[in-house]
Amino acid sequence: RDSSQEVLEWRESFDQLLKSKSGVMAFHTFLKTEFSEENLDFWLACEDFKKTRSKTKLASKANRIFEEFVQNEAPREVNIDHETREITRKNLSGATSTCFNEAQAKTRTLMEKDSYPRFLKSASYQDMTKQATSRGISKRSHT
Repeated sequence: RDSSQEVLEWRESFDQLLKSKSGVMAFHTFLKTEFSEENLDFWLACEDFKKTRSKTKLASKANRIFEEFVQNEAPREVNIDHETREITRKNLSGATSTCFNEAQAKTRTLMEKDSYPRFLKSASYQDMTKQATSRGISKRSHT
C-alpha cells in the first residue's frame, strides 16, 4: 500500500489513523498546534505500557505515566474527570497492564470526538489529501 492510499484511509476512522505511524505523526503535529498533544502522548504511553512484561518495570512505568499525565497538576495533565483520576490512582497500588485502561479510553474518546474531526478539517490534512489524490490520479494516467 502506498502512502497516498494510507492518507485517504485516515478519514475512514480514528482507528485507521492510530494504526498508521505516519498518521500518528501527522495527528501529533496537528495536536501541537492546538496545545493538546499530551492526550496522544498519554495514549501512546499507555499502549507502550501494556507491552511491558516485567513486574518491576510495570510499577515504575505506571508511576511515571501517572506523575506525568494523570495526577492533579501533572506537567502534561490529560483532561479526565475526577472519578477516573481516582480510579487510576487506586489502580497504581497493584500496577497491572490494565491500570490505565479507563483513563486511556476517556482520553481516546475525547480525541476521537473532539480533535480528530478538527484534524480532518485542518489545512494540513486537506493538503495531504490533495497531494494523495493527485498522486493517485497521476499514477493511474501513467499506466
